[in-house]
Amino acid sequence: MNSKITLYLLSFVLCPLSIWAQQDTTVVVSEATVVSADTTLTTLQPDSAVIAEQKKELEAQKDTNAMKPDTADGFRFTTIDSVGITPVKDQHRSGTCWAFSTLGFLESEILRTKGKIVDFSEMYVVSKTMMDRATYCVRMYNDVKFAAGGSAYDVIYCMKHYGLVPQEAMPGIRYGSSPADTLPVHSELDKVASGYLNALTGMKKLTPVWREGLQAIYDTYLGACPTEFKYEGKKYTPLSFVESLGLDADDYVSLTSYTHHPFYQTFALEVPDNWRMDQMYNLPIDELMRVIDNAIQAGYTLAWGADVSEIGFTRKGIGVMPQDEKGADITGSDMAKWVGMSKDKQKEELTKKPLPEKEVTQEMRQQAYDNWETTDDHGMQIFGIAKDQTGKKYYMVKNSWGKIKSDYKGIWYISEAFMRYKTNDVLVHKNAIPEDIRVKLGLNVK
Repeated sequence: MNSKITLYLLSFVLCPLSIWAQQDTTVVVSEATVVSADTTLTTLQPDSAVIAEQKKELEAQKDTNAMKPDTADGFRFTTIDSVGITPVKDQHRSGTCWAFSTLGFLESEILRTKGKIVDFSEMYVVSKTMMDRATYCVRMYNDVKFAAGGSAYDVIYCMKHYGLVPQEAMPGIRYGSSPADTLPVHSELDKVASGYLNALTGMKKLTPVWREGLQAIYDTYLGACPTEFKYEGKKYTPLSFVESLGLDADDYVSLTSYTHHPFYQTFALEVPDNWRMDQMYNLPIDELMRVIDNAIQAGYTLAWGADVSEIGFTRKGIGVMPQDEKGADITGSDMAKWVGMSKDKQKEELTKKPLPEKEVTQEMRQQAYDNWETTDDHGMQIFGIAKDQTGKKYYMVKNSWGKIKSDYKGIWYISEAFMRYKTNDVLVHKNAIPEDIRVKLGLNVK
């Protein structure tokens, strides 16, 4: 291997975020491809202007692995441990966080095993998954919800049964060529697809081509899913591409922590986006937290399903569980002034600097799930551990809201209390689970 490339890959693994400010993009740009609606393969040369723009963007990425100066929120973080991740993306106006987060997780798996950067197409997975979800809804006489959401398992299922493709094989944006047209906007697509399914409700008998009609809608908005493509000079099918990368769907397991099912057994977590009824291993919350810590320390990331509707989850890159019922006391505010504040202002006060947090128990988790306080909101990728200036522990999480919406270029810092309270489930390589917990779950490892 060329010594320059070897050095580049080594530096990426050792310094997953700062590398973006110095990488030579020419060593990772693959042969760009475009697949037309009839799946005929066309090969294009990478656009030099696009490459220049990518390089400019990468150079703008700041190093978050060092002690950060005070931000507007009054937090300073020091990275304790982190695992290699690929660049932050922007799901924009689409309900596809589950695809972005889990494909980011799989991209980190390729970094871990091969030291190679791969950029997977989210919209390939979205098209395949939504067609499956529509089929499920029709079989249930449309008596279940058809929505844009999904779970980490949807991506693993797609990888196993349909394969994956690189981003350039299916960009998934067909609205135009201006910068404003390069991000997902699915409001129209979602309404059209839902309307199509709703139109089938009440029919006495369905034609055998209803799926073709719905597929045509997704093909129109996202482009057709390629049956073969060329990548780095070689021809692949989606399934052979996965095989070439060494990914095995059976290596990954979902974990959760709730008391309405027995621990150390599997059950299908009852949330709308787990419509495939993925069987998750149920662990006590202390052991689930051990899995997260052990994974990061062993060089693995995790796909994370969570509730981000809490007052402590900000748009600036912080996720904490402040004692909001004692807001005036812990912020040092006058009670009368505190009561008169708007909810947004209270949230700002509770998340502007490190403050005391709730002590989270297993019982609190269960109550919040049962009474709908904990909802099935968002998917992200856990990749590191940090501490703030007071020594409190946080998890570093890659989001898919772009780089400009947070103080940390698309990275969120999630407190241990928030992680304990608001984690619905995680997806992880089973080898990342501590041995004693694997024995309890009856998991075999390679």
